[in-house]
Amino acid sequence: MPETLAARFEAERPRLRSLARRMLGSAAEAEDAVQESWLRLAAAPELDNLAAWLTTVVSRICLDLLRARRETPTEHVPDRGVAGPEGDVELADEVGRALLVVLATLAPAERVAFVLHDLFAVPFDAIGPILDRTPATAKKLASRARLRVRGTPALPAPELARDRQVVEAFLLAARGGDLAALLSLLAPDVVRHADAAALPPGAAAVLRGADAVARGTRAFAGRAALAELALVDGTAGLVLAPAGRLVGALKVTVVAGRVTAYEVIADPDRLAKLEIAVLP
Repeated sequence: MPETLAARFEAERPRLRSLARRMLGSAAEAEDAVQESWLRLAAAPELDNLAAWLTTVVSRICLDLLRARRETPTEHVPDRGVAGPEGDVELADEVGRALLVVLATLAPAERVAFVLHDLFAVPFDAIGPILDRTPATAKKLASRARLRVRGTPALPAPELARDRQVVEAFLLAARGGDLAALLSLLAPDVVRHADAAALPPGAAAVLRGADAVARGTRAFAGRAALAELALVDGTAGLVLAPAGRLVGALKVTVVAGRVTAYEVIADPDRLAKLEIAVLP
């Protein structure tokens, strides 16, 4: 392969890696997809538009991987090197854990169409052939994905914005283990329910009263560091999704600027039934 072509590929590598990471949600698989495109380039004829060709090839490789993942569901986080779990945590911080959680629920073609168009500004005329669909169909796929990503808020926008502020302040207080701040945000008769999977052995599933709930929340300061604001079943809440894999969620009830109840959901069957979206 000519050195000039190799240099041009290396110039495209960061963009291709970013594209594949968002499509696959796995840093290691993204590296593999980009490397596969390099191998295919070695056998390709002379190209007029290298960037477009590489975008097509990487996208099709990702599409095939996503389809294979759906046919044979397995844990797809390899535990090797920088591109393993550490790379996935970096990706989650970069893209947003809530967005990665939502992207993982999309059909393969929807995910590829959304990432290409909404995140990388690829026109539908180019996306259609990548998916082996018409541009109009590609546009519909991206539109469906967009609706899932945005979700359907259960509250009017002003009320949702106020609740978001309270939940965000609650998250910051929980991360810092700030008991005084937590007490200021909790209603006196607040109740916390938690799935057994979220608790250490012997811990109470239900806590009542601001003091007990604040102290129980402070005990999870380490986990709160990995939590992120999200739309959970239409209301402001939190998701715990290290590397973009949903392992917990908080459904928070806010009344008059105070948290009156929150529920910690960690049971896999219950998590699978939640509607998670990016909080506007």
